[in-house]
Amino acid sequence: MILNIPPRIHTVKPEENLSQISQIYRISVQEIAKANRIQNPDLLYPGTRLTIPFVKPVIDVNAYTIHAGEEGGKEVREAGSFLTYVSPFAYIIREDGGLNAINDTAILQAALTEQVIPMMSITNFTFRDPGSRLAHVILSNTELQDRLLTTIINTMKEKGYRGLNIDFENVYPDDRELYNQFLQRAVDRLHKEGYFVSTALAPKTSAEQKGILYEAHDYAAHGRIADFVILMTYEWGYRLGPPQAISPLNQIKQVLDYAVTVIPRNKIFMGFQVYARDWLLPHVQGQEAETFDMQEAIRRAVQHGAVIQYDRTSQSPFYRYVDEQGRTHEVWFEDARSTRAKFDAVKDYGLQGISYWVLGYPFPQNWVLLEDNFQVRKFRSIH
Repeated sequence: MILNIPPRIHTVKPEENLSQISQIYRISVQEIAKANRIQNPDLLYPGTRLTIPFVKPVIDVNAYTIHAGEEGGKEVREAGSFLTYVSPFAYIIREDGGLNAINDTAILQAALTEQVIPMMSITNFTFRDPGSRLAHVILSNTELQDRLLTTIINTMKEKGYRGLNIDFENVYPDDRELYNQFLQRAVDRLHKEGYFVSTALAPKTSAEQKGILYEAHDYAAHGRIADFVILMTYEWGYRLGPPQAISPLNQIKQVLDYAVTVIPRNKIFMGFQVYARDWLLPHVQGQEAETFDMQEAIRRAVQHGAVIQYDRTSQSPFYRYVDEQGRTHEVWFEDARSTRAKFDAVKDYGLQGISYWVLGYPFPQNWVLLEDNFQVRKFRSIH
């Protein structure tokens, strides 16, 4: 069935230019100029009626990578045509204001080749340490912050990073304002050097949400201060928790419903996980699920003759199977249908982009659908 969609008409306002109009409709200046046969985009008169063509929304796409060295570089080369940014995870801050470096040279070289903007990621936590005390040490001492920011800027200049992603997690609730102040200090320093600053935020549904993951993450402040934010809208199906959808769309939408009330939509990236999980049943608290890629999820379903079901509430596929030892497993993953539902949410909420956690888990269907649904912004000159 072919739908006859009437064209959108925009009447040019005084002092309005094509760049501003393109941002309103999230399409390029070139698309508007082509549709209206505009020879000189600088000559635009108030009252002119412009036809706004229907085209794929232009979004920014980020992906984190946790594999260092050549492995990380290979992942960036494979996905590079679909990425605006890549963020090697992560430089870990130290109590003296220094940073623990990572082997990111191959990743940065691949980013340059693929015209992907490298975004330096810093964090306060490791799998051994939640990082709450470490964050407090830094956030409560402006001298240490200045030393840290100097180290960051020097590293960015040396390595060729173009921006910074601050991922401070498990910050003490009492350090909330100190975190906001550090963020402002970071933006002031880095903007002067020509760098952008983004942050990673826990998935909150209200300003009053309790818990050490949430309370120090001030959505309104980050939305005001940072250039953009990445909402970590995944990990409901936590590796140590009970089996459930990892990125349930109903939960994601509750986060987005709150986020868009306090953060500009053109600053919001929705997080999207690209891995599957397999839990043993019955679940024992603290027992770790196995994490693997979507292809393996399908392979296991076929191997064990499992019937794949689709949970309409979370918009996520899942199945159960019995292994060779007679143990029951429950697997949650993503497929083309759940991916399309998430992409529709990005469009419906008018978000700036998508951020993938994490490269290294093959999911070819995702990239095909991404290309079908969006035009990924590429910055042609990143030198």
